[in-house]
Amino acid sequence: VQLQASGGGLVQPGGSLRLSCAASTITFSRFALGWFRQAPGGEREFVAVTRRSGSTSYAASVKGRFTISRDNAKNTVSLQMNSLKSEDTAVYYCAAAPLTTILSQLWSPESYDYWGQGTLVTVSS
Repeated sequence: VQLQASGGGLVQPGGSLRLSCAASTITFSRFALGWFRQAPGGEREFVAVTRRSGSTSYAASVKGRFTISRDNAKNTVSLQMNSLKSEDTAVYYCAAAPLTTILSQLWSPESYDYWGQGTLVTVSS
C-alpha cells in the first residue's frame, strides 16, 4: 500500500502551498488521516489530523495557518498551508491510521499504518 503525496516546492515566507495525498489501494473513509513533517536532522512531528467525521486537530505551531481536509469520494486528503514561515521547511508526509485510534494517539507517528513517500516544502526568500 502506498500513499502518494504531492504539492511541495519552494515558496517565500508568507506564501501558501497546498499539499495533496491520494491512495489507490486503501479506502480513506476507513481511516484517520494525518500529516507529519520532518526537518533536516529532526524527528518526525505531528502537523494535523482529520478523522472520518471530519473533526480535526492541529499542532500548536501551525494552528490558524494550516487547514487539513479530506474528500472521501475522491480518496484524497489535503493540507492547505498559509502564512508559511522558514521553520515550516521540512519533508511532509501523509499517513493513515485505524479509525479506532484515539485522538491523543493520532499525534504520534507510531499509530499510523500507511505512509506516503514525502514531499519537500522549502520556505525561503
